[in-house]
Amino acid sequence: MSDTSIMIHPSAIVDEGAQIGAGSRVWHFVHVCSGARIGKGVSLGQNVFVGNRVVIGDHCKVQNNVSVYDNVTLEDGVFCGPSMVFTNVYNPRSLIERKSEYRDTLVKKGATLGANCTIVCGVTIGEYAFIGAGAVINKDVPAYALMVGVPARQIGWMSQYGEQLALPLEGKGETVCQHTGDRYVLDDKRLTRVNA
Repeated sequence: MSDTSIMIHPSAIVDEGAQIGAGSRVWHFVHVCSGARIGKGVSLGQNVFVGNRVVIGDHCKVQNNVSVYDNVTLEDGVFCGPSMVFTNVYNPRSLIERKSEYRDTLVKKGATLGANCTIVCGVTIGEYAFIGAGAVINKDVPAYALMVGVPARQIGWMSQYGEQLALPLEGKGETVCQHTGDRYVLDDKRLTRVNA
């Protein structure tokens, strides 16, 4: 790593071949595998593991004790809360090799994955979705959805700013984010942000 804007703690291990973007910070006891591609301005907290077939977009924050396993993609601006969990095999057995059965997990731009939540492999989490602490995600999540519980269920909608919106779960509706002035339109079970 010749880019002096990248901070790598001396206790971290970054395997040769790993790509890390400008302004990123790699903290204590992190391990980044050789095939990982990490964007600009990313923070990898203490004891984070990043696998070979992982893409992490710009300005993501991966908090302490998170393992981002092979076949996980995080788009720009994703927040991974402390000790949250990704998986990549749906039905693991210690005595049966299943590396050829890894399932892709995609976390879209701006999504928040709360502390201690679990993302079961093979799902897509929509843009700016908000997964509550401790939730277990086992199916796709719509953009802007607020998900809680085990297994997770949708209880509302979140703005890009990260505040719950006063909208029903489905049907038609419209509201404005009081912090940004952005307008959100609900049509059936799909929420869209409309430029203010």
